[in-house]
Amino acid sequence: MSRCGTRAGCAPLAGATGGEGRKAMTYCCGILVREGLVMMADTRTNAGLDNISTFRKLHIFERPGESVLLLATAGNLSVSQGAIHLLDEGVPDPADETITTRLIDAPSMSAAAHLVGIATRLARTQASEGFEQSGVNFDVSFLLGGQIGGGGMRLFMVYAAGNAIECTIDTPYFQIGEHKYGKPILDRAISFDMELYDALKIGLISMDSTMRSNLSVGLPLDLALLRRDALTLELSIRVDASDAYFRDLREQWSKALKAAHIAIPRPPYGGVQR
Repeated sequence: MSRCGTRAGCAPLAGATGGEGRKAMTYCCGILVREGLVMMADTRTNAGLDNISTFRKLHIFERPGESVLLLATAGNLSVSQGAIHLLDEGVPDPADETITTRLIDAPSMSAAAHLVGIATRLARTQASEGFEQSGVNFDVSFLLGGQIGGGGMRLFMVYAAGNAIECTIDTPYFQIGEHKYGKPILDRAISFDMELYDALKIGLISMDSTMRSNLSVGLPLDLALLRRDALTLELSIRVDASDAYFRDLREQWSKALKAAHIAIPRPPYGGVQR
């Protein structure tokens, strides 16, 4: 069973004249720790300040007890929805287009990452056909994380060209989209050995930092949590402005930052420096 979460089902927007210019100025984060995987994404897209919409960008492909794959998207919405449609319905084999493979049927996580790469290239080609001189940016990127059967839990970043890199113990997270504002907290706080729900908390702080500094990233947020070897989701929720925990987290983090900078001594740099 796959759960494809785009607003209009899994139909791609490629070829629709109103969709190519829409920018998915999003922030997505995947954190892989010893206990499991955290994935999150905001839902805001925009095609200008007066045209802001909400679209799901964290997609779940799940066969409980067998496999769980989480796919987050950032970039051109036509391309990303086109790729999701292919992954849900079946990606044609480059050597024989009569043979198709769905993402949920991938035999391993590396095979799944390869399949996302193929779908990305096909969706970019379809979306950009006839618009080569338009100046529209058709770039996308994906985070793919999860576990299939007895294989290991893994996290990949897939680029617009279809190539992928894998998360490591030394840097156990990936970001796509508007990542620069949320990166410092991940660099300072995330470690592979931290507890899973602590990783979720740090991810939410990273998301809050991004939302405060970039208006193109906003609520609601989609969150998913997968414990290692469980092969079924432990958490899949949407956080909106009414969520009491997220409101409290934002307030406490702001207070903690103010208290921290007040507690640090002032710089001893008075007078003329030569």
